[in-house]
Amino acid sequence: QVQLVESGGGLVQDGGSLRLSCAASGPTLSSYAMGWFRQAPGEEREFVAAINWNGEKTSYNYSMKGRFTISRDNALNTHYLQMNSLKPEDTAVYYCAASFPGDTLRHADYEYRYWGQGTRVTVSS
Repeated sequence: QVQLVESGGGLVQDGGSLRLSCAASGPTLSSYAMGWFRQAPGEEREFVAAINWNGEKTSYNYSMKGRFTISRDNALNTHYLQMNSLKPEDTAVYYCAASFPGDTLRHADYEYRYWGQGTRVTVSS
C-alpha cells in the first residue's frame, strides 16, 4: 500500500523560505509523475507544481513560477518543494500526490491517485 508523508511545513515570515519533503513508502513511486497542491482556508485545492518520473520535466502554477522549485530523488523515494520569497497568500495546507507512471504532467487533483495527509504552511506578514 502506497503511503505519502509530507514534512517541512511551519511558520515563516513574509519573504522567507521553506522546503517541503514528501516521502513515499510501500511500492516505489520512482516511475510516477508527482505533484504538489495546496488548499487555503475557504478555498478550493489548487495545483502548485508537477514533475515527471525522472525529474527532467516540470510544470508550475503561474503565480508560483520562479519562486517555487519541485525536485525529486528517486533513490530516496522522495520529492521536494523548495519555496522561496514566500508571501502571506501562500498560507495553506500543502499536499503531495502521485499521479501515474510516465512523463505526463497533470494539473487537476482528480488525476492523482495517491495523496499525503498535508503539511501546514503559514506565512506571517
